[in-house]
Amino acid sequence: MQQKKQATIDIDIGGTFTDCFIRYKDKSVIAKSPTTGYDLSVCFMKSIEKGAAELGLTTEELLTDTEVIRYSTTVAMNKLIQRKGPKLALITSEGFEDVTFIGKGSQWQDGISSQEARNVAKVDKPQPLIPRELVVGVKERIDSNGNVVRPLNEEDFRNKLQYLVDQGVMGFVVCLLWSFKNPVHEQRIKQIIKEDYPEFFLGNMPVFLSHAVLPKRFEYSRANVTILNAYLHQTIAEELAGIGDELRDLGYDRSLLMVYNTGGMGEVYRTAAVNTYNGGPVSGVIGSSYIGKLYGYDNVVFSDMGGTSFDLGLVVDGSTRFYQFHPVIDRWRVDLPIIETKSIGAGGGSIAWINTLLGNRLEVGPQSAGSFPGPAAFDQGGTEPTVTDADLILGYIDPDYYHGGELTLNLEKARKAIHDKIARPLGIDVVEAAALIKKIVDGNMGNIIHKETALKGYDPKDFVLFAMGGAGATHCCGYGFHAGISNIVVMQQSPVFCAFSSSLMDIKHIYEESKHIILLKPGTKEFLADYDSFNEVVYRLKDKALRDIRGEGFKEEQVVFELEADMKFGGQLNVKRTKSPVLTLESREDVQALWDQFTKEYSNAYSPLGVYPEGGVEIENIVLHAIVVQPKYELPEAVPQGTDPSAAWKGKREAYWEELKEYRNTDIYQMEKLSCGNVVSGPAIIESSNTTVVLPPGAAYTVDKYLNGLITKTDAAVPDAIRSADRISIV
Repeated sequence: MQQKKQATIDIDIGGTFTDCFIRYKDKSVIAKSPTTGYDLSVCFMKSIEKGAAELGLTTEELLTDTEVIRYSTTVAMNKLIQRKGPKLALITSEGFEDVTFIGKGSQWQDGISSQEARNVAKVDKPQPLIPRELVVGVKERIDSNGNVVRPLNEEDFRNKLQYLVDQGVMGFVVCLLWSFKNPVHEQRIKQIIKEDYPEFFLGNMPVFLSHAVLPKRFEYSRANVTILNAYLHQTIAEELAGIGDELRDLGYDRSLLMVYNTGGMGEVYRTAAVNTYNGGPVSGVIGSSYIGKLYGYDNVVFSDMGGTSFDLGLVVDGSTRFYQFHPVIDRWRVDLPIIETKSIGAGGGSIAWINTLLGNRLEVGPQSAGSFPGPAAFDQGGTEPTVTDADLILGYIDPDYYHGGELTLNLEKARKAIHDKIARPLGIDVVEAAALIKKIVDGNMGNIIHKETALKGYDPKDFVLFAMGGAGATHCCGYGFHAGISNIVVMQQSPVFCAFSSSLMDIKHIYEESKHIILLKPGTKEFLADYDSFNEVVYRLKDKALRDIRGEGFKEEQVVFELEADMKFGGQLNVKRTKSPVLTLESREDVQALWDQFTKEYSNAYSPLGVYPEGGVEIENIVLHAIVVQPKYELPEAVPQGTDPSAAWKGKREAYWEELKEYRNTDIYQMEKLSCGNVVSGPAIIESSNTTVVLPPGAAYTVDKYLNGLITKTDAAVPDAIRSADRISIV
């Protein structure tokens, strides 16, 4: 048995910065490094190097004593945006070559931006990842029961395979009708490809079979998932191979775990590329659920404002089971059990611009300046005005203390960018333009929070806001109060919260299989008596899970299983994923328990009026979660030191407050020097090396026993005493 090592490393690569959270013995440190889009291994290793230096170690010393590295990456998102995937071919059943091109009725608007949605007449369907000329249909047919109706015509397929090879394809996607019921034809196609074109002849051309990637009905979404997985596979594999080589060279000899968008983690070699998409924000939702339980909060809005985007997710009644049945990846509707998050282009690097088509309307995002050239204030050649430039002009950011002083910001460059691109065209001064940029971006974020809570039937006032990301603490009062939320949590780990959250996740794999089962017969209302039809699917999924879990070095007794079923009333379209109270059906009482749980969850989602037992109840899909619980990071507790924060006071700085419509000399505090029990009343600014808390008038920041900040809205009105103190005119 290997001796347990003393360090763990969690890394999340975002669009602008790469975040790192390291635990070593009784210490924890955070580190940030600009994301190097040209080679993500550079920022990956740089963030570890910075964290090691803060611990007084070399990178090699740290990695040699590291037990596990957990990693969430944006490479999948980047490659889809850039359309830089390999040349692929799609092999499908003859007569169904156009399924992915016809799509569904909503395909033309799936995944479009808010700006595109304002002019939907100009929106087109997405450009296919596999062009029509590289899609071939083969003579074969499996029916809905898995019976071979028409055997595979191998001669016909070999002719079409030769055509595809002549076109220079670098991989094959195979998606045949009903293959998840009987994969014999998909498997034979793969075998023929390997026989006719072995690796030594054309090199390794991967073959992706849809029944192996997503064994579920509906060939449109099954094809999309398999195509996306194939499109991203090579890029992910190359990136991880490069990172793995560097880690091994520096002494790391343990597993690299990938964070999944399904809410779990797994080893690299068992990772489907499509499951890495958007893994960072999903880990943030999982972390928010864990921290929420620690605080006793049942309802949490997780928000992460980074350099490029604003991500959010919901925790309701302590649960993160907010799966989208048909989530959209880029522009493609899929059928994966992804934990739901939303994202808009609102971050520190978001570019402010004037929309001349809408009457010179000021917009912020979704375009971002990224880490290079970055905001104009970075002085790296960027000329576009950004949210960070506005924050600098408004006095919220100390130009000499950005990222702890690692980067000195150029105030004049920020002023020039906003003056030339925003203030002058609108006929306003620079400060007014900067304040307007902040107001718009805060409003955009507040609106999406309100939309995502209110549209799901919840009142935003019933939620606590977790403000994460490097820019989250700077803008949280703006967007949180705008959304109607009065209580906000800012953690010490907020700047790297998605990386920190992966230290709170478990090893988890999800297995699905489509199976149509009548749980409650229509008319007669008789419960299912054939328990084996249900249980055989569970046992089959369980066998797959145990095989994979054992392959990762865990024992069967370490695995916790949870079961869900996609269920609906007969004659209705709405399907509800229901958490089963039992793993298998062994008695009428078990069936009754599943029925009761379904009607309860269905009523909550669609109202009691939608319950229709006369139509019967159908199970369409069975989902098994295999979980290996991992040790969790425990937040250290501090001793209360009183309410006076003066020991953390740094001085004063001019800052603009929208509530006062003016600048004022504002108290500045150092976050790391605040003690448990300290209370800071707004207006004030609290700085740390990786984030800045902007506390407006009428808000208070209380340091709790974990040294996190709890922001409360104390007074919607601005006291007269504040209005009259330390006034500075706008110039």
